[in-house]
Amino acid sequence: MVKTTRAQREALFRVFQRDFPNWISPGKRRSKYTENTIVPVPTIQWRRFRATVRPGPGCIMLPWAGMWLGIEVDGYTHS
Repeated sequence: MVKTTRAQREALFRVFQRDFPNWISPGKRRSKYTENTIVPVPTIQWRRFRATVRPGPGCIMLPWAGMWLGIEVDGYTHS
């Protein structure tokens, strides 16, 4: 796993949340708390998403939506 700063991790989590509805699988599971509630199940977990991060020149690189995102040390994200 690539070493990241706190600002990079926060920016990475914002990227993860951007497209979160597309990570939901069509299959759903029932909640253990109530019988009739159906909870959407993410098809990719945070750790698996974070494992796609690669080191870059002075930043971390992330393949996302058909392009590479660069996240600088201060959390600035660019493509």
